[in-house]
Amino acid sequence: MIPSLNSYFSGAGLMDEGLRRAGVNVQQSFEIDEDACKVARSNGHNSTTCDITQKLVQSDQDCDAMVATYPCTKYSTIADIHGTRTGDELYLHFLRHLAVKRPEVYVAENVPGMKKFPIVMETMTKLAGYFVTVFCPVQSQMWLPQKRDRLIIIGSRKPFAWRPPQPSTRTLLSEIVDENPTVEIPDYFYNRLKGSYRDMPIVSDPEQYDDLAPTCVAHYAKDVSTRAIKDKRFPHGIRPYTVREYARLQGLPDTFKFNCADRLAYKFIGNGVSVPVGEWVGKEIIRYFN
Repeated sequence: MIPSLNSYFSGAGLMDEGLRRAGVNVQQSFEIDEDACKVARSNGHNSTTCDITQKLVQSDQDCDAMVATYPCTKYSTIADIHGTRTGDELYLHFLRHLAVKRPEVYVAENVPGMKKFPIVMETMTKLAGYFVTVFCPVQSQMWLPQKRDRLIIIGSRKPFAWRPPQPSTRTLLSEIVDENPTVEIPDYFYNRLKGSYRDMPIVSDPEQYDDLAPTCVAHYAKDVSTRAIKDKRFPHGIRPYTVREYARLQGLPDTFKFNCADRLAYKFIGNGVSVPVGEWVGKEIIRYFN
């Protein structure tokens, strides 16, 4: 059986890309950002631009499974710096869709920091009629040269032994480097190197076998000086990541198209779920239904 799935807060489709790779039929995806939807649609996803807080559940197609990757910004520990780690209520709108449709399986993805919000965790793990398993942290570095931890909640109508992700041969940082990189280097990139900012960039070295890039963040769209990669071909021996390199850090294939400005591409990549994480979830969903 090929299970059908609806995807909520789907962004540019990174999670959906992994689910499709596993063989799941991602029949509908919903996202509020039209530019992100355009990218998703250009890669073959059935992405609808809509505000999920205003969307009627009955307008959704029936499905076997639902996945939500609602925004993590207000659950992240980095939000403590600005006093914005407050959580939000978008999870309730996914709950609304779950409560009405009652799919066989649901999945919620967010940062581990969401565990600090007991009301959110109770809501997403104690839904009547579901057996729930929580995986945390799920580490993208099992597959990719990027430090990225996530929390995955899987609920099913029947008890099931959901398997944790298994490490495989990891892509090396050296393997994601563009042969002829073309990248915008703003003046503030070198100003940060000179100490004009509070902190220095996090610099990763592809010549070191086990080195990893830090977590890809959406904020890279606004400030490409926070993360850098060593490259002797550039002044000071470092430079920002190209869009394609940033995409590879998230496990996206080079065939994935970004029909948008580079700065938007950085944002969509940083907001997405690592593709191998989506593939692991998808394979477990396939296993459940078969």
